[in-house]
Amino acid sequence: MRRAPDSFGTVLRALGSVDWRVILLFVSALVPFWLLIDVMNDGTIYAVALLGGILVTYIGWSYYVVEYKPRYQDLLATRALVVVLLGYAVTIVALEWVAPSPLAFVHLGAIALIFFYYWFIALVAVYHDLIGHTTTGLPEEYPSISVLVPAYNEAGYVGRTIQALLNADYPREKFEIIVVDDGSTDGTLAEAKSFASEVVTVVSKRNGGKYSALNYGLLFAESDIIVTVDADSIVGSDALKRIVAPFEKRENVGAVASNVTIWNRDSLVTRCQQLEYTIGVNIYRRMLDYFGIVLVVPGCLGAYRREALEDVFAYDPETLTEDFDLTVKVLKSGRRVIVSEARVYTEAPSTWKDLYKQRLRWYRGNYMTMFKHWDLVTDPSYGLLHRLAIPFRLVEMFFLPFASWIVLGYIVWLVAIGFAAQVLALLVFFTSIVFLIAALGVQIEGEDWSLLIYAPLLVIGYKQFHDLLNLKCLVDVLRKQDLSWTNATRVEQGTERTNSGVHVRDQS
Repeated sequence: MRRAPDSFGTVLRALGSVDWRVILLFVSALVPFWLLIDVMNDGTIYAVALLGGILVTYIGWSYYVVEYKPRYQDLLATRALVVVLLGYAVTIVALEWVAPSPLAFVHLGAIALIFFYYWFIALVAVYHDLIGHTTTGLPEEYPSISVLVPAYNEAGYVGRTIQALLNADYPREKFEIIVVDDGSTDGTLAEAKSFASEVVTVVSKRNGGKYSALNYGLLFAESDIIVTVDADSIVGSDALKRIVAPFEKRENVGAVASNVTIWNRDSLVTRCQQLEYTIGVNIYRRMLDYFGIVLVVPGCLGAYRREALEDVFAYDPETLTEDFDLTVKVLKSGRRVIVSEARVYTEAPSTWKDLYKQRLRWYRGNYMTMFKHWDLVTDPSYGLLHRLAIPFRLVEMFFLPFASWIVLGYIVWLVAIGFAAQVLALLVFFTSIVFLIAALGVQIEGEDWSLLIYAPLLVIGYKQFHDLLNLKCLVDVLRKQDLSWTNATRVEQGTERTNSGVHVRDQS
């Protein structure tokens, strides 16, 4: 279904509510961009401008044909964009705007992405936030919901998760909680059973993995709205109300995502993760939400129409990221996936070793899911999912990890041959832009402004850690080597869950 266009009155109300700090952040961004342009040669400026024009034209055309002229949907789709970009590369080399080298193209691509991210993605995210504040609200009538809580070795956690759900501001007669113990070897089952009541049902099964626990829980769920909550997460008091609200207002919504906040911010690693979440959720995902093509409904709190789950046969065992895989399946079925203001608090890995183990599963699962759904790359019938969300995801997964290390190597080489001033200028530019993007996320989210002191690590250090791990995971998936579930050490348990589920087969 086509997204209803924003009314003129809604746009005016949104523009009238723009915070002066948001305006200041965008005006401030003109300074580093102006300094960068000042040190760039004319050819690079022309190349960036031309590439920006191509991307804006492509996005504008894509939005027009998908929303208003679907009969032209196959015309000038992603494959056409690839052809145009190849022609673009040949043209800028022939005109001697850019040297014919991989390094030159990576550098050009990085600059163009920064421009595009700030002046398109960030602008759409800010506009989305303003529009959201004028149009969203709580439901007039609360639907009945079934809350599934899959748990494997969650002793010390599952009890407070259940208690937070029971304390949630939602009509008690309108929801049920189903805790699925997935063959835990600790006290998870006993802890969960201590909450058993007319509202809380506790069932147990042999260990089979999170996907099987969720599918098993569906057998006991009686409601048309299914909410999933990880057994180590705490939902906000109004989270259940907020996450079900979009289902009442939009019939074509198949799933709704939440906003994830880290509660254990007591180390450098966890604070960097919170800043990463703030940028990812409040900038990139808000842009996708505007078009109804959010790619991941997080497992720590998400909601689905039961009909949407049944149409795609619920959860699959083929990947390590069942939430990403299921969300993509719901989107492919033609339904919209959006973000709500529902908030959930979760524990993040507190050491580099544990962060490595968590992201090893996430990144491997991301590549497995992308290869599983590769038809999204080639089939224009998937609309903006094919034209917008997937190209961004491909750049994020297959270009940026390589580009990051190439640019870092380029910087080291420049320092070695005595171009320290140019290196300093590049670092100042990229750090300034990341800082401003992070500031936008903090402003939108109402987050802790002290997180911004960690912004430089998202340029040098923390970013390279993730990019290198991404590259490793890509190689692991391509080589089809051992892809077992990996878990971080739990802060309050002081133990490591070795394998929550069966070995996952790579289907790529």
